[in-house]
Amino acid sequence: MSAKIEHYRSASTGISEEQALRIDLAAAFRLAAQFDWHESVGNHFSVALDDKGETFLINPKWRHFNDITASNLVRVDTKAPDIAEQTASLDATAWTIHSAVHRLQPRAKVLLHCHPAYATALCGLQDPGLKPIDQNTARFFNRVAIDLGFNGLADDAEEGERLAAAFSNRNVMLMGNHGVSVVGSSVAEAFEILYFLERAARTMVLAYSTGQPLNIMSDNLAEKTASGWDAYNDMAFDHFAHLKRQLDRTSPDYAN
Repeated sequence: MSAKIEHYRSASTGISEEQALRIDLAAAFRLAAQFDWHESVGNHFSVALDDKGETFLINPKWRHFNDITASNLVRVDTKAPDIAEQTASLDATAWTIHSAVHRLQPRAKVLLHCHPAYATALCGLQDPGLKPIDQNTARFFNRVAIDLGFNGLADDAEEGERLAAAFSNRNVMLMGNHGVSVVGSSVAEAFEILYFLERAARTMVLAYSTGQPLNIMSDNLAEKTASGWDAYNDMAFDHFAHLKRQLDRTSPDYAN
Protein backbone atom coordinates (compact mmCIF):
# COMPACT_ATOMS: atom_id res chain seq x y z
CA MET A 1 0.00 0.00 0.00
CA SER A 2 1.40 3.37 -1.00
CA ALA A 3 2.23 6.16 1.42
CA LYS A 4 -0.39 8.27 -0.34
CA ILE A 5 -3.14 5.76 0.44
CA GLU A 6 -1.95 5.41 4.04
CA HIS A 7 -2.07 9.20 4.39
CA TYR A 8 -5.54 9.34 2.85
CA ARG A 9 -6.93 6.70 5.18
CA SER A 10 -5.41 8.26 8.27
CA ALA A 11 -6.48 11.80 7.40
CA SER A 12 -9.58 11.59 9.59
CA THR A 13 -7.75 10.78 12.82
CA GLY A 14 -10.02 10.26 15.75
CA ILE A 15 -13.00 8.71 13.97
CA SER A 16 -13.77 5.08 13.25
CA GLU A 17 -13.11 3.46 9.89
CA GLU A 18 -16.84 3.09 9.34
CA GLN A 19 -17.44 6.77 10.02
CA ALA A 20 -14.64 7.73 7.62
CA LEU A 21 -16.26 5.55 4.94
CA ARG A 22 -19.65 7.09 5.66
CA ILE A 23 -18.23 10.57 5.15
CA ASP A 24 -16.48 9.61 1.91
CA LEU A 25 -19.55 7.89 0.49
CA ALA A 26 -21.79 10.83 1.44
CA ALA A 27 -19.31 13.11 -0.33
CA ALA A 28 -19.51 10.94 -3.44
CA PHE A 29 -23.28 11.35 -3.56
CA ARG A 30 -23.10 15.14 -3.21
CA LEU A 31 -20.38 15.39 -5.85
CA ALA A 32 -22.29 13.14 -8.25
CA ALA A 33 -25.23 15.53 -7.96
CA GLN A 34 -22.93 18.49 -8.65
CA PHE A 35 -21.61 16.78 -11.78
CA ASP A 36 -25.19 16.01 -12.88
CA TRP A 37 -24.74 12.26 -12.71
CA HIS A 38 -27.84 11.79 -10.51
CA GLU A 39 -31.31 10.90 -11.74
CA SER A 40 -34.35 12.01 -9.73
CA VAL A 41 -34.13 10.16 -6.38
CA GLY A 42 -32.86 6.90 -7.88
CA ASN A 43 -29.43 5.28 -8.43
CA HIS A 44 -27.22 3.97 -5.67
CA PHE A 45 -23.68 3.84 -4.28
CA SER A 46 -22.36 1.45 -1.64
CA VAL A 47 -19.22 0.53 0.28
CA ALA A 48 -18.49 -2.82 1.93
CA LEU A 49 -17.53 -2.90 5.60
CA ASP A 50 -16.02 -6.39 5.60
CA ASP A 51 -13.83 -8.47 3.32
CA LYS A 52 -16.68 -10.78 2.26
CA GLY A 53 -19.06 -7.98 1.31
CA GLU A 54 -21.69 -9.25 3.75
CA THR A 55 -22.10 -5.88 5.46
CA PHE A 56 -22.23 -2.64 3.53
CA LEU A 57 -23.39 0.98 3.57
CA ILE A 58 -25.85 2.19 0.93
CA ASN A 59 -28.24 5.08 0.35
CA PRO A 60 -31.84 4.77 1.58
CA LYS A 61 -34.69 4.42 -0.87
CA TRP A 62 -35.69 7.49 -2.88
CA ARG A 63 -33.55 10.08 -1.15
CA HIS A 64 -31.99 12.70 -3.43
CA PHE A 65 -28.20 12.60 -3.68
CA ASN A 66 -28.09 16.19 -2.38
CA ASP A 67 -29.82 15.06 0.83
CA ILE A 68 -27.43 12.22 1.61
CA THR A 69 -25.40 12.58 4.80
CA ALA A 70 -22.97 10.27 6.53
CA SER A 71 -25.53 9.43 9.20
CA ASN A 72 -28.51 8.61 6.97
CA LEU A 73 -26.69 5.93 4.97
CA VAL A 74 -28.18 2.52 5.68
CA ARG A 75 -25.98 -0.17 7.24
CA VAL A 76 -27.01 -3.54 5.81
CA ASP A 77 -25.91 -6.79 7.46
CA THR A 78 -26.94 -9.59 5.10
CA LYS A 79 -26.40 -12.21 7.82
CA ALA A 80 -28.65 -10.52 10.37
CA PRO A 81 -32.04 -12.09 11.20
CA ASP A 82 -33.84 -8.81 10.46
CA ILE A 83 -32.55 -8.58 6.90
CA ALA A 84 -36.10 -8.26 5.51
CA GLU A 85 -36.67 -5.21 7.70
CA GLN A 86 -33.33 -3.73 6.62
CA THR A 87 -34.03 -4.15 2.92
CA ALA A 88 -37.45 -2.52 3.28
CA SER A 89 -35.63 0.82 3.48
CA LEU A 90 -33.79 0.18 0.19
CA ASP A 91 -34.77 0.49 -3.44
CA ALA A 92 -35.33 -3.04 -4.77
CA THR A 93 -32.78 -2.63 -7.56
CA ALA A 94 -30.21 -1.27 -5.09
CA TRP A 95 -30.53 -4.38 -2.92
CA THR A 96 -30.47 -6.70 -5.93
CA ILE A 97 -27.37 -5.24 -7.57
CA HIS A 98 -25.24 -4.21 -4.61
CA SER A 99 -25.78 -7.25 -2.39
CA ALA A 100 -24.86 -9.56 -5.27
CA VAL A 101 -21.80 -7.62 -6.42
CA HIS A 102 -20.35 -7.22 -2.92
CA ARG A 103 -20.95 -10.91 -2.19
CA LEU A 104 -19.75 -12.36 -5.49
CA GLN A 105 -17.03 -9.79 -6.25
CA PRO A 106 -15.35 -9.32 -2.83
CA ARG A 107 -12.67 -7.16 -4.49
CA ALA A 108 -15.47 -4.62 -5.03
CA LYS A 109 -15.05 -2.63 -1.84
CA VAL A 110 -16.99 0.24 -3.43
CA LEU A 111 -19.73 0.03 -6.06
CA LEU A 112 -21.09 3.13 -7.79
CA HIS A 113 -24.11 2.69 -10.07
CA CYS A 114 -25.70 5.61 -11.91
CA HIS A 115 -26.90 6.88 -15.28
CA PRO A 116 -24.62 9.79 -16.27
CA ALA A 117 -25.68 11.39 -19.53
CA TYR A 118 -22.83 10.62 -21.92
CA ALA A 119 -21.98 7.12 -20.70
CA THR A 120 -25.66 6.22 -20.71
CA ALA A 121 -25.96 7.57 -24.26
CA LEU A 122 -23.20 5.15 -25.30
CA CYS A 123 -25.09 2.35 -23.57
CA GLY A 124 -27.97 3.00 -25.96
CA LEU A 125 -25.82 2.16 -29.00
CA GLN A 126 -25.52 -1.27 -30.56
CA ASP A 127 -21.79 -0.97 -29.89
CA PRO A 128 -21.35 0.98 -26.64
CA GLY A 129 -17.61 0.41 -26.46
CA LEU A 130 -15.12 3.20 -25.84
CA LYS A 131 -12.77 3.53 -28.80
CA PRO A 132 -9.22 4.68 -28.00
CA ILE A 133 -9.27 8.08 -29.72
CA ASP A 134 -7.54 10.11 -26.97
CA GLN A 135 -5.73 9.38 -23.74
CA ASN A 136 -8.92 9.36 -21.63
CA THR A 137 -10.78 6.93 -23.86
CA ALA A 138 -7.60 4.83 -24.17
CA ARG A 139 -7.46 4.63 -20.36
CA PHE A 140 -10.28 2.06 -20.62
CA PHE A 141 -8.85 0.00 -23.49
CA ASN A 142 -9.63 -3.70 -22.84
CA ARG A 143 -10.62 -2.72 -19.29
CA VAL A 144 -14.40 -2.42 -19.62
CA ALA A 145 -17.02 -5.13 -19.31
CA ILE A 146 -19.96 -4.65 -21.66
CA ASP A 147 -23.27 -6.23 -20.71
CA LEU A 148 -25.89 -6.37 -23.46
CA GLY A 149 -28.25 -8.64 -21.56
CA PHE A 150 -30.61 -5.99 -20.22
CA ASN A 151 -33.72 -7.68 -18.90
CA GLY A 152 -35.75 -4.83 -17.43
CA LEU A 153 -35.38 -3.42 -13.92
CA ALA A 154 -32.84 -5.42 -11.93
CA ASP A 155 -35.11 -6.34 -9.05
CA ASP A 156 -34.62 -10.07 -8.56
CA ALA A 157 -31.76 -12.16 -7.17
CA GLU A 158 -31.03 -13.96 -10.44
CA GLU A 159 -30.50 -10.68 -12.29
CA GLY A 160 -28.23 -9.38 -9.52
CA GLU A 161 -26.05 -12.47 -9.76
CA ARG A 162 -25.95 -12.19 -13.54
CA LEU A 163 -24.75 -8.59 -13.34
CA ALA A 164 -22.14 -9.47 -10.71
CA ALA A 165 -20.77 -12.18 -13.01
CA ALA A 166 -20.83 -9.79 -15.98
CA PHE A 167 -18.20 -7.64 -14.27
CA SER A 168 -15.71 -10.51 -14.67
CA ASN A 169 -12.39 -9.05 -13.48
CA ARG A 170 -13.06 -5.52 -14.74
CA ASN A 171 -13.69 -2.39 -12.69
CA VAL A 172 -16.08 -0.80 -15.20
CA MET A 173 -19.26 -2.16 -16.71
CA LEU A 174 -21.21 -0.43 -19.46
CA MET A 175 -24.74 -1.76 -19.11
CA GLY A 176 -26.55 -1.81 -22.44
CA ASN A 177 -29.91 0.01 -22.43
CA HIS A 178 -29.26 0.94 -18.81
CA GLY A 179 -26.28 2.86 -17.37
CA VAL A 180 -22.90 2.23 -15.77
CA SER A 181 -21.42 0.57 -12.72
CA VAL A 182 -17.86 0.94 -11.45
CA VAL A 183 -16.05 -0.73 -8.57
CA GLY A 184 -12.92 0.24 -6.69
CA SER A 185 -10.84 -0.38 -3.59
CA SER A 186 -11.81 2.97 -2.05
CA VAL A 187 -14.43 5.63 -2.57
CA ALA A 188 -11.79 7.97 -4.01
CA GLU A 189 -10.58 5.43 -6.57
CA ALA A 190 -14.08 4.38 -7.65
CA PHE A 191 -15.14 8.01 -7.97
CA GLU A 192 -12.09 8.79 -10.10
CA ILE A 193 -12.92 5.91 -12.43
CA LEU A 194 -16.47 7.19 -12.81
CA TYR A 195 -15.19 10.73 -13.37
CA PHE A 196 -12.88 9.71 -16.22
CA LEU A 197 -15.42 7.26 -17.63
CA GLU A 198 -18.00 10.03 -18.11
CA ARG A 199 -15.37 12.35 -19.60
CA ALA A 200 -14.28 9.61 -22.00
CA ALA A 201 -17.91 8.94 -22.93
CA ARG A 202 -18.42 12.66 -23.59
CA THR A 203 -15.44 12.64 -25.94
CA MET A 204 -16.88 9.62 -27.78
CA VAL A 205 -20.34 11.16 -28.15
CA LEU A 206 -18.89 14.45 -29.39
CA ALA A 207 -16.60 12.66 -31.85
CA TYR A 208 -19.50 10.54 -33.16
CA SER A 209 -21.60 13.70 -33.56
CA THR A 210 -19.21 15.13 -36.16
CA GLY A 211 -20.04 12.32 -38.56
CA GLN A 212 -16.36 12.04 -39.50
CA PRO A 213 -14.32 8.81 -39.25
CA LEU A 214 -12.76 8.19 -35.85
CA ASN A 215 -8.96 8.27 -35.58
CA ILE A 216 -8.62 5.08 -33.54
CA MET A 217 -5.26 4.20 -32.02
CA SER A 218 -3.56 0.91 -32.83
CA ASP A 219 -3.99 -1.78 -30.18
CA ASN A 220 -0.34 -1.45 -29.18
CA LEU A 221 -0.58 2.31 -28.71
CA ALA A 222 -3.90 2.02 -26.88
CA GLU A 223 -2.48 -0.57 -24.48
CA LYS A 224 0.64 1.52 -23.92
CA THR A 225 -1.53 4.51 -23.09
CA ALA A 226 -3.84 2.52 -20.81
CA SER A 227 -0.90 1.00 -18.94
CA GLY A 228 0.63 4.44 -18.56
CA TRP A 229 -2.35 5.46 -16.44
CA ASP A 230 -1.34 2.96 -13.72
CA ALA A 231 1.35 5.32 -12.44
CA TYR A 232 -1.35 7.97 -11.89
CA ASN A 233 -3.62 5.89 -9.65
CA ASP A 234 -2.82 7.90 -6.52
CA MET A 235 -4.01 11.13 -8.11
CA ALA A 236 -7.50 9.88 -7.25
CA PHE A 237 -6.87 10.60 -3.57
CA ASP A 238 -5.66 14.16 -4.17
CA HIS A 239 -8.58 14.86 -6.51
CA PHE A 240 -11.15 13.48 -4.08
CA ALA A 241 -9.59 15.36 -1.18
CA HIS A 242 -9.82 18.58 -3.20
CA LEU A 243 -13.47 17.93 -4.01
CA LYS A 244 -14.23 17.21 -0.35
CA ARG A 245 -12.61 20.49 0.67
CA GLN A 246 -14.99 22.24 -1.72
CA LEU A 247 -17.91 20.46 -0.07
CA ASP A 248 -16.59 21.46 3.34
CA ARG A 249 -16.97 25.08 2.25
CA THR A 250 -20.29 24.85 0.41
CA SER A 251 -22.21 21.86 1.85
CA PRO A 252 -20.54 20.81 5.11
CA ASP A 253 -23.66 19.00 6.32
CA TYR A 254 -22.75 16.00 4.12
CA ALA A 255 -20.39 14.82 6.88
CA ASN A 256 -23.04 14.96 9.62
